[in-house]
Amino acid sequence: MVAASVTEDIALRVVGLTKSYSPQVTVGPISFEVRKGEFFSLLGPSGCGKTTTLRCIAGFEDITEGSILLGGERLDRRPAHQRDVGLVFQSYALFPHLTVFENVAFGLKLRRKPRQEIADRVLRMLELIELPQLADRYPAQLSGGQQQRVAIARSLVLEPPLLMFDEPLSNLDFKLRVQMRTELRQLQQRLGKTSIYVTHDQSEALALSDRIAVLSQGRIEQIGRPQEIYDTPKTEFVADFIGSSNLIPARVVEFPATGGAVVETRNGLRLAVIDGIPRDAQTTLLLLRPERIRQLSPEGGSTDANRFQATIDEVVYLGEDMHLKIVASGGERLLVAAKGGKLVRHLRAGDTAWFAIDADDIHVLQK
Repeated sequence: MVAASVTEDIALRVVGLTKSYSPQVTVGPISFEVRKGEFFSLLGPSGCGKTTTLRCIAGFEDITEGSILLGGERLDRRPAHQRDVGLVFQSYALFPHLTVFENVAFGLKLRRKPRQEIADRVLRMLELIELPQLADRYPAQLSGGQQQRVAIARSLVLEPPLLMFDEPLSNLDFKLRVQMRTELRQLQQRLGKTSIYVTHDQSEALALSDRIAVLSQGRIEQIGRPQEIYDTPKTEFVADFIGSSNLIPARVVEFPATGGAVVETRNGLRLAVIDGIPRDAQTTLLLLRPERIRQLSPEGGSTDANRFQATIDEVVYLGEDMHLKIVASGGERLLVAAKGGKLVRHLRAGDTAWFAIDADDIHVLQK
């Protein structure tokens, strides 16, 4: 009964998807599942294969090997126009000579739906995206955010079981991008629509997704919830690609009876860690997130474990945040992200200060 329930919960299953352009250029094999109603993101740098994967699902690329199943039925055996998936392009791809109403109605007309049904469904979609008053305008008369909403409505009006987005916010300025990703997430949750989202923007993926697949060089490095991807990356690539990071090689020097381990970096910085290190491990790789390193009072805070003194090498002011490049005693270079409170605001390059990081905030990646 449990196995059947799990199977019924899966909307899309991609199994061993491979796309070969040449012996040297291949995406895959890639395998993942998307649950019904889930917002699933494919995240990675340019050229990692995320858009190719999306195009294979949509039918714009033929797969070399593998299978794609939607609702348990083979999708890869159907031509693109019979796959019943919605795709929102990066460029929105609105027809400039058609009004907003006509753009949204276009797919329904191709499917020869009755005129009244088309009018009802289009108006319902325009109400959903809060643009009914702009039905008679042309794309050139809309803002970037409004065009993006119309592109989403054009896909949603066809009521596809799967909705896909190919970096739809990348053409917007920062403030509008943040606003639109909030609106997009709220709309997806309201409709319960299964969605796949392609992006190279980490903050976008973390803010929008139920789960994220991180891709590199045509392979999936890790799949998990945003917090898992950020806090417990499984590979060095994921640790380095997601967010800011301090990645430091270290050797294991002690396994205390109280648990955990003590490690030492090549520049002599000793740190206690709780994250599991095998007893036979001699070297390891540490991930210290910059925002987890905190500045202590001038006295150094004698009760704080993993405290160390460092010289401020550079201060970067970012409004509410401050980025400090520091050099710990012995020469270990670290990035610290701190809120611009009183303790931090007075710091200047050349100053000396005390810092600390909790043992359970250090993530260990096995080398």
